[in-house]
Amino acid sequence: MENTSKENTSKENTSNEIYIGKKPLMTYVTAALVQLANQPSVNIMARGMSITSAVDVAQIIVKRMDTLGYQVGNVGIGSELLKSQDGKERNVSTIKIEVSKQK
Repeated sequence: MENTSKENTSKENTSNEIYIGKKPLMTYVTAALVQLANQPSVNIMARGMSITSAVDVAQIIVKRMDTLGYQVGNVGIGSELLKSQDGKERNVSTIKIEVSKQK
């Protein structure tokens, strides 16, 4: 029996966005630092209860990695209309934090 599903494990992420979820913070810090090594800036994005984690990730990069010379750029807040599991529509807060190399 032949497996018809194909996974592309070598797919490159050309986007400079990191979406914060439930993984440990240092996972996102490491991912951001890897992207910042190749790109001038990275956007850290989160929704709902993950917003505090996004702020923590940005602050870890800027404050604890201060010898690397990163800074917080634009910060955007907003909300998205999402459908909950019970079928109701709810507003969920969002945040987008830009971290870039200092000039």
